[in-house]
Amino acid sequence: MSDKTKFELEFVIQSSPQLLYNYIATPSGLSEWFADNVNSRGELFTFIWDGAEEEAKLLKKKTDEFVRFAWEENDDDTFFEMRIIVDEITKDVSLFISDYAEDDEVEEAKLLWQNQISDLKHVLGSK
Repeated sequence: MSDKTKFELEFVIQSSPQLLYNYIATPSGLSEWFADNVNSRGELFTFIWDGAEEEAKLLKKKTDEFVRFAWEENDDDTFFEMRIIVDEITKDVSLFISDYAEDDEVEEAKLLWQNQISDLKHVLGSK
């Protein structure tokens, strides 16, 4: 097991689960908010930021519900997951993030996710 710490964040997103899923599971959707550009070959996704590339393998997905990726350079069993949760009563849509970071980098990783989700909300026209 990894020596990284798992953390989870939840963001309310004003969007349909179907539209949100397109933004978290497709290269074109992810390149609108998560990275400068995203390419995929099968289950291997290449994320590009400022000319630097990181590869992640798509481990699991369920249409309109979640995607789970693992960074290729990690030799442990960590992953990051984006799960769409719809409240049964209010029908509010939330994006639930699960990720891992080194103990001294958890707060920084949370801030990075908050910034990324802010970009996603902007793209979706969500508040």
